[in-house]
Amino acid sequence: MSEAGSSEQQSAESDTEERRVKRLGDASAEDWEPALNAPALPGGNPEQFDPYELPDPAQNAYLESLLSRLAARPGNQEALTELEALLDSVLDQANEQGDLENQAAMRRLLGVVQNVNPRKAGLSDAYQRLDALTQINTWIAKANAAFERGDLVQPAADNAHEWTRKVLRTSPENPEAQSLKRAIHEQLIERALLSAGELDFEKAQAWLEEASEIGDDQELVEQALIKIALIKQAEADQIEAQILEAIESGNFDLAEFVLIDLIALTGHTSLVTELREELRVARVYGQYEPGQVIQDPFINAPGSAPAVVVIQPGSFLMGSVSSEQGRSENEGPQHRVTFSRGFAMGLQEVTVGQFRSFIEATRHRTYADEAGRSRVYDEKTGRISERTGINWAYDYEGNRAAENAPVLHVTWHDAKAFVAWLSLETGKVYRLPSEAEYEYVMRAGTVTRYWWGDGRPEIAVENLTGAEDTSPSGRVWTTAFRRYGDGFWGPAPGASFPPNPWGLHDMAGNVSEWVEDCWHDTYALAPEDGSAWINPGCTRKVIRGGYWASAPDQSRSAARLSGGESLSGPRVGFRVARDL
Repeated sequence: MSEAGSSEQQSAESDTEERRVKRLGDASAEDWEPALNAPALPGGNPEQFDPYELPDPAQNAYLESLLSRLAARPGNQEALTELEALLDSVLDQANEQGDLENQAAMRRLLGVVQNVNPRKAGLSDAYQRLDALTQINTWIAKANAAFERGDLVQPAADNAHEWTRKVLRTSPENPEAQSLKRAIHEQLIERALLSAGELDFEKAQAWLEEASEIGDDQELVEQALIKIALIKQAEADQIEAQILEAIESGNFDLAEFVLIDLIALTGHTSLVTELREELRVARVYGQYEPGQVIQDPFINAPGSAPAVVVIQPGSFLMGSVSSEQGRSENEGPQHRVTFSRGFAMGLQEVTVGQFRSFIEATRHRTYADEAGRSRVYDEKTGRISERTGINWAYDYEGNRAAENAPVLHVTWHDAKAFVAWLSLETGKVYRLPSEAEYEYVMRAGTVTRYWWGDGRPEIAVENLTGAEDTSPSGRVWTTAFRRYGDGFWGPAPGASFPPNPWGLHDMAGNVSEWVEDCWHDTYALAPEDGSAWINPGCTRKVIRGGYWASAPDQSRSAARLSGGESLSGPRVGFRVARDL
């Protein structure tokens, strides 16, 4: 063979070898297992580069060396391992270029990997990322449009957060996407604060949860949580004040209604429990405790109402059993009365001084004033007789009364006028006690004949008819408690004796007292809730409690009398009751 022919043959063999080496990825299964049936991958290679040429000269030379070694000996395990490591490095470089959004450089590197080993692990993911990079501008535009619409996290497939997240999955450092992410985070926090300002704390919490999941700056979320907590606490304080004001004014239904707002606010369980208990107690006692003494000041004038004692609700048997000594038929049938709410009753009987304030403020004229007379006790004869010129300012004998003496010579209507005036002056509801209230308070939890027991008192507990009491002229009572004396013949100044167990004075003695009820001969069909038993047009009213000259039986807790509503004289006064 000639020299020229030999040279041509060598050149042809060299070209064939080079093509064989560079087509290694398309070799048969014997030469390169991973290249068999390689799927078509996206990406393409529009740039005019050798599909097997790496941009880095050193890497490229190394690749050619490895391919040559494998072409010479396809099963060279060492070369295969080195080639895999090199392709891993090239993939890493491609992804780094993706981070920089350098699509051309990424495509070139992926093209080399694809041509050498189309089934290289991670190649398909990298190509998907490359495809995504081509859509980044579209995604950012959609993210901006959604942000401008206010669609931060909804609807699910078309919101600013979702489009931004697509960009950042593909290009984590994309500055525009990072800026959008921060803006979305801040906007969600702003929405949370606005919702809190509108008292929609549930929505505020939802916005904050979204912000916490989206943003990296948790400090902003923590600051927003503090601000919302302050707004929530301020609202809770305001609601609490409204509830307490409603309770104080006795508007319990309003307090119950406003309490629902506090429950809806959530996070204030202890406060809700406390206010519920306060409301429960207020429904029963108002703002007060059982046994507490109240004295309401007048609103627009000097002075105050008579002191009253807060009475606890409860249940008792009203009336007397048929076997009780001294019983009258009108005290039955014995029946249970239950008070669901507390009330207050006068600490003592209304005094002359207190009634004087009423007369001076209202110019009220009593029945005795109009009639020009009333009945008084004549100590010389021991009888009660009518005398002219007597009214509320006089005592039982017709002398000028002391200011602290119980007021006498007043009718049921006069007593009603007094409590109506108190209501007007104090803004509270004053009234006469019901008959059931009177007996309930007189008994003070006892079931005996008298509140102190079944017989005569061992000590002076009330102004009663005692066998040891004597009048100024030496008279004694023919019907009296034996071996008892209290030092008074007529009415005593109010509260001269110890109170009963519930803190009230003179319930069984001193003077008898008007109550609200109409007179009924028996308790058949009587109210069971403690309210006054009233029939329109009735003219006879109930009188309760003993007085300074009554027989001992009249001081029993169940004893009752009646009197015409225009009755006045030296035996009957009254005390007030007050709603809580």
